[in-house]
Amino acid sequence: MQSFFQTHKYLLKHLEAPVRRELLNQIDWSHRLIGIKGARGVGKTTFLLDYAKWAFGLDKSCLYVNLNNLYFTGRTITSFADEFRKKGGKTLILDQVYKYPHWSEELRYCYDNFTDLKIIFSGSAVMRLQGEKSDLKGCVKVYNLEGFSFRENLNLAAGTNFKPVSLDDIITNHVEICKEITSKVRPLAYFSNYLEHGYYPFFLEKRNYSENVLKNINLILEIDISYLEQIELKYLPKLRKLLYSIAKVAPFQPNVSRLSQDIETSRATVMNYLNYLKNGRLISLLFEDSEVAKKPSMVYLQNSNLLHAVMHGEVDQINMNRTFFFNQVAYSNKVDLSEGADFKVNNDLDFTIGGEKHEGLKSENSFFAHDMLEVGSEQEIPLWLFGFLY
Repeated sequence: MQSFFQTHKYLLKHLEAPVRRELLNQIDWSHRLIGIKGARGVGKTTFLLDYAKWAFGLDKSCLYVNLNNLYFTGRTITSFADEFRKKGGKTLILDQVYKYPHWSEELRYCYDNFTDLKIIFSGSAVMRLQGEKSDLKGCVKVYNLEGFSFRENLNLAAGTNFKPVSLDDIITNHVEICKEITSKVRPLAYFSNYLEHGYYPFFLEKRNYSENVLKNINLILEIDISYLEQIELKYLPKLRKLLYSIAKVAPFQPNVSRLSQDIETSRATVMNYLNYLKNGRLISLLFEDSEVAKKPSMVYLQNSNLLHAVMHGEVDQINMNRTFFFNQVAYSNKVDLSEGADFKVNNDLDFTIGGEKHEGLKSENSFFAHDMLEVGSEQEIPLWLFGFLY
């Protein structure tokens, strides 16, 4: 175990986490079993290490362990956790937990029997943690780590320290909020770059960003989805082809029959594949009144960076803007299809996304989000401000 403490100490001393992720402030850290889910590439490992450094420093009551380590092919989580607590450990952080077989059963055992130990673990967005058949039902608190919001990206790029803004505040006070923000920085000077290269933390690395995104997509398809959903690798080309077919026309109303012909599989399989891609945070599905049992009304790529990378930059700006809005607003709000606009948010707010002013507003709950506004007026709101929701 001493070697794990040495690795833990080394990782914390060399940690580079230039932005404190907003999720750190939202988690109830007092709970004894916490799961952090997120798509590959959004920074889960850095997030866990940042928490350890922030909450414990180099105190040995906390230990970070990556379960991808070959050591755990011959050592169980339960025996390791038991030894850790007996030596004074209080908080055990387990990264990439899904790489370990029977992980959920052992975490349940630890929760039920080691009441003096807190376990925080990370895993793929595809993992099911709270379903009826889950071993962890009723005992785990699950949180999702998303990619950088525009606010987080802007704070890093411009050296600012803006706090999140609620959707209610945006609706009622967007003019005042925008004036305050634009008195310190020009958000539009950073917005286009964020849409293309700002969602995944590896924009900080000195490597080709789009190539990193494409590599990430393939790892999600080959490992996260194929492994966790137990899809035979011979079907991987169909999944990849479906994703590319979606990217070429997204956002779009899905024709399941046409898609099934394109990738030469059944309609039922296409619906399953759409859900796999959604769970892997590669696409987002928009429904009418959130009736998820029905066929989705619209299909989007999950974020604008994916859209830009897959299509090699040949993306319609309005589609990019809509993808951004859906991605940022859906983080903490209910987003459905709207009959007279692009989106209906929280059942009563209609939003149209565009660069041109639309004629007429249907009601006081109808709004336009414009991509080239610095400061809006009344029911016209700058699109970039929706990137301040988290």
